[in-house]
Amino acid sequence: MSTSHTIIHGAEIYTPFDRLLNKTVIVENGRIIRVDDAGPTTGRSNAEHIDASGLILIPGLIELQINGAFGLDFTAEPEAIYLVAQKLPRFGVTSFLPTIITSPLECIARAQALLQAGAPAGFRGARPLGLHIEGPFLNPERKGAHRPEYLRSPSLDDYAGFSPETGVRLVTMAPELPGALEIISELARRGVVVSAGHSMATFAQAREGFRRGVRYATHLFNAMSPLLQFDPGLPGAVLAQPGLRFGLIVDRIHVHPALVELIWKLTGPGRLTLVSDAMAALGMPPGQYKLGDYEVNVDATSARLSNGVLAGSILTHTAAVRNLMAFTGCSLGDALTCLTTTPADLLGMGDVTGQIAPGYQADLVLVTPDLQVVRTWVQGELVYEA
Repeated sequence: MSTSHTIIHGAEIYTPFDRLLNKTVIVENGRIIRVDDAGPTTGRSNAEHIDASGLILIPGLIELQINGAFGLDFTAEPEAIYLVAQKLPRFGVTSFLPTIITSPLECIARAQALLQAGAPAGFRGARPLGLHIEGPFLNPERKGAHRPEYLRSPSLDDYAGFSPETGVRLVTMAPELPGALEIISELARRGVVVSAGHSMATFAQAREGFRRGVRYATHLFNAMSPLLQFDPGLPGAVLAQPGLRFGLIVDRIHVHPALVELIWKLTGPGRLTLVSDAMAALGMPPGQYKLGDYEVNVDATSARLSNGVLAGSILTHTAAVRNLMAFTGCSLGDALTCLTTTPADLLGMGDVTGQIAPGYQADLVLVTPDLQVVRTWVQGELVYEA
């Protein structure tokens, strides 16, 4: 059983945009109650005291797009969600959106039923916040590693059961498809985050999607219309739209480092979310793994179908933070926004998670100066220790 009162002192604290020194973090019953200059003996006598000298304390990381890990794929086996969730804290992840890619609608329903049933007894791990449904309502011309035979035209009947209350938090779709705009409006009305992705939308079509309720873009520049001088397409529309957030896979493969730097100069912190788009090979050795019902060849750096098409990634979350800092020269505090406050705000949870501040959930990660994870807490419970 976890200690209900924890005092962490001696760490260098990075909460987005801020670096705090000589502070003590006091946690009670899953919440941060104080961040102040109190010494290491402050607090309840039965509290666990942690001397974190030489380490860095950061907010728990929030992942918006992950297809699986540790040899397990969420689309092929939705029942794997909690098995993966138990292990994700070793990467600093404290909450996430399990991602179901293009598949028969029955697969989505299975995943919804699993989340609605709640965590199994004795579960300790990262919290699934709801599903990210990526497909099957995508443009066949930008299907990427999605099975073409499962792609469908959008219809309200197919979306009837999608809402945060039924376990769906984010839906990726192509806004240019017939009937898509009506569905975007309806999903947005229900509180689902609608994302444009796997799309051939023109600049004008993308802007209309934003007007109807699209608030996010899935893995910017990947599987979408190109940015051209006469029609900037979906990527140009995303970058030009104030406040619109977007995901980026910063693994040195999906997007060129120079383009990552340019995107950062254009948008800065607050709009970019780092996503791994990781698949079943995350945390595993090279070999063959599943993505949906595709076989994916995985080497030391990438995951690809037999035809060479990228099929997710094997990017860890702390590696994504290190890469963003290396490519852009940004600070650790700014980089952390992309896996903490920005995704939390997108999901409407920015007042409870994503920061180290009084009143926030005690989703916390202790890392070394080179961002190796030492300990992870989810709502004050220690769920991983190196």
